Amino acid sequence: MPQLSQQSYIAGRWVSPTGPEFTAQNPVTKAMLATYASCQETEAEQAMQAAATAATVYRSKTKDEIALFLNTIADQIEELGSTLLEICNEECGLGLPRLTGERGRTTGQLRAFAELVSEGNWVQASIDTAQPKREPLAKPDLRKMLRPLGPVVVFGASNFPFAFGTIGGDTASALAAGNPVVVKGHPSQPATNELFAHAIDKAIAKNGMPAGVFSLLQGNTIELGTALVQHPNTQAVGFTGSLKGGRAIMDVAAARPSPIPVFAEMGSINPVFIASDALATQGSTIVENLADSVCMGTGQFCTSPGVVITVKGTDFANALSKILTDKPRGVVLNKRIGESLQSGLQALASHAEVSWLSDVNIVNEDVFSPPNAVFATSAQAFINDPSLQEEVFGPATLVVDCDNANQMAAVAKSLSGNLTATVHATEKDVDQAAELFNVLEQKAGRVIMNGFPTGVEVCPSQHHGGPYPAGSQASATSVGSDAIVRFARFVSYQNLPDALLPSALQNSNPDTLMRKLNGRFNTEVIS
Repeated sequence: MPQLSQQSYIAGRWVSPTGPEFTAQNPVTKAMLATYASCQETEAEQAMQAAATAATVYRSKTKDEIALFLNTIADQIEELGSTLLEICNEECGLGLPRLTGERGRTTGQLRAFAELVSEGNWVQASIDTAQPKREPLAKPDLRKMLRPLGPVVVFGASNFPFAFGTIGGDTASALAAGNPVVVKGHPSQPATNELFAHAIDKAIAKNGMPAGVFSLLQGNTIELGTALVQHPNTQAVGFTGSLKGGRAIMDVAAARPSPIPVFAEMGSINPVFIASDALATQGSTIVENLADSVCMGTGQFCTSPGVVITVKGTDFANALSKILTDKPRGVVLNKRIGESLQSGLQALASHAEVSWLSDVNIVNEDVFSPPNAVFATSAQAFINDPSLQEEVFGPATLVVDCDNANQMAAVAKSLSGNLTATVHATEKDVDQAAELFNVLEQKAGRVIMNGFPTGVEVCPSQHHGGPYPAGSQASATSVGSDAIVRFARFVSYQNLPDALLPSALQNSNPDTLMRKLNGRFNTEVIS
């Protein structure tokens, strides 16, 4: 078991930066934990230079070598045993059962990417053979496939310290695509970050990978993140977090002399629509399950239902408030989230068109333990004020009362981008549901029928992204096998001899890939 050094990791070396110190805090006991020093521009430069050097070597690794590397990382994470769970729980307070499941998701997605890479078809190989005698012009030989972008910077998230942290989905998919990764670890969980770096360090050594294929920079300064995004060697960024943080990174990336893509997952209110007959016949069941979804993880899921749209004249909002008030309070991940949540709750409570339905205090002495909050407003107020669509990250939801189905559809049309959108409906509501889904598929990356948005299945058909502000690029997903294509780009090869082509495009098809050959998919060899 590795000994924690309270350091950062740059291309195979453990380093002690001299930047400002920061200390993690146990959100449950309030105990102060390990102190780390922030990396600065010097460390960012070292990591990005090492990543650029490694990129040439790593992009040339075979698919089986990369797959073995990913599988070895998963193995090394499991080798950390209960220590990883216990240390992470001290830093995040999510509990050992939750973290055990999340560890399984993390190793599972690494192995899923390994399988995807080993199979090889993700590169979308396409070949159009030459027609030298074509008139009036000869047709060249053209072959196309996805190739790595180059060094990727990943910002670890705090709400999923394993699955979206140092070796979460962004890092795994970028490595799978053949890119070195430099992670800016989340400052709430530095010891957890370090343990993951130890696991990856062992996997690098076991598989003979170039040292600069991975670096972990610990830090809590804006300057560190800015330096990484601005560095000329950085070719793409992966981010999961707040709209404010994601937009700041997008702006920095766009202002570079050579702008780069930012794949950011940001703010989402994940609206839940409850059609008339569903509300009348299933309301009690829906409200119970909705309350569980709102409270899940103390509301710190990116898919937490932050807005519920119902038909006026029912007691749904008060019923939801009563259930949530009776539920025990959870604990937020860190003080910053708690303070931001209090600010968001106060803004809603002071809004002239919004009612605060609970009799508990919004502001607590303990910012780590927020109330389970329910607010209510009218459909017209929601449509007229875009600020009511701003995410309040925590166990809070806003019930929007509509006069009728037409007004519910108007609310749907007024929405900005979201990760998810849900409709509860019965067979009697089929026309209303059809109208809503027709609108909502333009507003969200995942639309749900008679369910709840919390809980993201990791599988090839998952799309975890959405139009802005939920995501920076609506076509990109951060969950599932298609996450890999974010960190690759198409390259077309014209008239190259077979010996100079990547194996996926060679005549003999040595990897036995399913390729598009002259417009038809097959595994044929080109004679």
